[in-house]
Amino acid sequence: MTSPMSIRKLLLALALAVTASLALADDDDHDRARRAMEAGEIMPLHTLLERVAQRHPGQVVEVELEREDGAWVYELKLLRPDGVLLKLELDARDGTVLRSRRKSGDD
Repeated sequence: MTSPMSIRKLLLALALAVTASLALADDDDHDRARRAMEAGEIMPLHTLLERVAQRHPGQVVEVELEREDGAWVYELKLLRPDGVLLKLELDARDGTVLRSRRKSGDD
């Protein structure tokens, strides 16, 4: 029979392994984004956020950079002052809005 201490050690080892793999994935994502920016494939995030703020005021609550059909796309979620959650998909090269959706707290 396995002792409770052995189970705890196994769970701790698994948690550390998962954490390490997530950290490596984050580093890889960061490196991919940096390389894409240096190659001129995407605009810097701060530039994109400045442009978005001019047309869509609110607090950015989530940002993702993804590769979709060979193109880089920034996905943003912002909470507008009126409480509406706005989801934007933007061309990461030039900031063009590809898609937008609004979701109120009542939805």
